[in-house]
Amino acid sequence: MNQASWLELERHVRFGDTDAAGVMHFHQLLRWCHEAWEESLERYGVAAAVVFPGCRDQEHRPQIALPVIHCEADFLRPVHGGDQLCLTLQPERINPGCFEVHYLFQLQEEVVARGLIRHLAINAESRQRCPLPEAVDLWLEASGMGRISSL
Repeated sequence: MNQASWLELERHVRFGDTDAAGVMHFHQLLRWCHEAWEESLERYGVAAAVVFPGCRDQEHRPQIALPVIHCEADFLRPVHGGDQLCLTLQPERINPGCFEVHYLFQLQEEVVARGLIRHLAINAESRQRCPLPEAVDLWLEASGMGRISSL
């Protein structure tokens, strides 16, 4: 599978994504990061229902939840309605039950923003830490950055 097809995405900035001055509203960046992660999983071949508990009925709900435990964003230049952004995902495994994804937003080759979202695997019922779901493990390994980091 071509890595670029599921780790390099595009985002068109819409009028509704901007504030009254026509600049991207700050909260959009983290929303776009999470949406890009979902799209990347789907492009890789992981159905949303396998990872996200809210996507299935109670009987078939995934046993592992992946709550966000840390997020951050850096805004390096204004992004306006009509801009076409290239979004690159850089997944990194922290340990067997935790991973993060670094997001790089570019406009015509210039980096305009960065984001980071860290997820922790927990058992959906007991709320205790556990290993990542197999589908996410495979996605991390395929990214080439799925090895455990030195953090």
